[in-house]
Amino acid sequence: MNEAGTPGERSPRAEVAETHTAIVFFAGDRAYKVKKAVDLGFLDYTEPSARRTACTREVALNRRFAPDVYLGVGEVVSPGAETSEPLVVMRRMPADRRLSALVRAGADVDEVLRVVARRLSAWHAAAPHGRDVDEQGTRDALASRWEASFEQVRTTVDGSELDGVHEAERLVRRYLAGRQALFDSRIEQRRVVDGHGDLLAEDIFCLDDGPRVLDCLEFDDRLRYVDGLDDAAFLAMDLEQLGAPEAAARFLARYSEYSGDPAPPSLWHHYVAYRAFVRAKVSLIQAGQGAPGARSASRRLLSTTLRHLRTSAVGLTLVGGLPGSGKSTLSGALADRLGVTLLSSDRLRKELAGISPDTPAPAAYGEGLYTPEWTTRTYAALLDRAAALLSRGEPVVLDATWSTRELRAQAWRVAEDTRADLVALHCRVPGEVSAARLNTRSPGPSDADLGVATALAAREPPWPDAVTVDTSGPLESAVSRALAAVRPWGVDQAPVFRRPYGEPDQD
Repeated sequence: MNEAGTPGERSPRAEVAETHTAIVFFAGDRAYKVKKAVDLGFLDYTEPSARRTACTREVALNRRFAPDVYLGVGEVVSPGAETSEPLVVMRRMPADRRLSALVRAGADVDEVLRVVARRLSAWHAAAPHGRDVDEQGTRDALASRWEASFEQVRTTVDGSELDGVHEAERLVRRYLAGRQALFDSRIEQRRVVDGHGDLLAEDIFCLDDGPRVLDCLEFDDRLRYVDGLDDAAFLAMDLEQLGAPEAAARFLARYSEYSGDPAPPSLWHHYVAYRAFVRAKVSLIQAGQGAPGARSASRRLLSTTLRHLRTSAVGLTLVGGLPGSGKSTLSGALADRLGVTLLSSDRLRKELAGISPDTPAPAAYGEGLYTPEWTTRTYAALLDRAAALLSRGEPVVLDATWSTRELRAQAWRVAEDTRADLVALHCRVPGEVSAARLNTRSPGPSDADLGVATALAAREPPWPDAVTVDTSGPLESAVSRALAAVRPWGVDQAPVFRRPYGEPDQD
């Protein structure tokens, strides 16, 4: 498809498009954008000088991404007007080559998204850094942006529409409260950049010589100073809204691969949720301006916000039970299904002792590596590692017996300190099943035999807060029971984001 206005072809018809901040006139091979004289709180274009500044900034900032599209700032003068009206002059892009149109049509856009991910990561690597930029990447700065959006939405909708907003507020505040270390590390890694700030599929045009990315955020530098993952998450959110969640997940994975970004998937989900809520707010503003379908769009976007916030919640899952109860098998399967970190007390105990996890170290109950002192040391290290991971947004599954009230209480305190959602799973099987397993299993990280299991069973206190999981049947049945406890809202509500492995593509 040739670009609009190619010599020898009829020029496309004139058209008009409108956003909550601008009106765009399309004529021939040009597009002219006029800023609305509006005050929306987060921007004020009521004065001509403010609109002129915004036009100038828009051209300068967007030339970073599409220098051949943004031609400059023009002006129009109305009869009798004292001042001219500034406008942005652009090359007109072919509407049928919008990424959003191609996604809606079911076209294969995988290669385009790969190129956009590579170019975006390259821009972020070279983008300006500095104290002003870094300040907008702090946890508190993100919290302030969330709170400002919550307030704007509360003043826009009536009480009947606020239930979802209240849940979003609770989930956001809990996630941010426990993630100081994560956001500090993002700044240390120079992940906060002067980015695009408004990356939507509607503003990406898939031309024969490569995509053009238009319309970056120009009205507030602080809103463009973002974590690079936040920048990429905007497009992922938009792709999901267009009905392409798999493409959204692939795009984020490729961005992570090209940028070498080690961010936890919980942060991916949190930023997608943030971008969905920003768009929900914009849709409410458009609804107030009479845009058709805007209010229903805001409800869909709020639903997306909640799905991703629920999935971003950082979980601490305890999988406990007596030797032979199947806790280690269930722990491994559950961690794999969720894509989270698994820590095992059996492996950690031997690591602390300086021996290989598969080196046998059998001992009677309470002796050898299984004295109370060794158990205290092992669980302390286990929970210390879990706390460090949780504070950085990494959910954790902990595989251990959890055979005393004190150990369970220690895990609860770690969850509270890191604002993690604690779920305890207690694996149980009939005695003859555990005996058969212990008598036939191969050497491994656990040294417990039937005698140790019997001694533990005699001392194990009730665990009323735990969800009992019967592991005597098929593994998938036990995993389903565990997943229902860990993710009560369902595991398929939002895409499963997994960090890529291997080296990035070479171009």
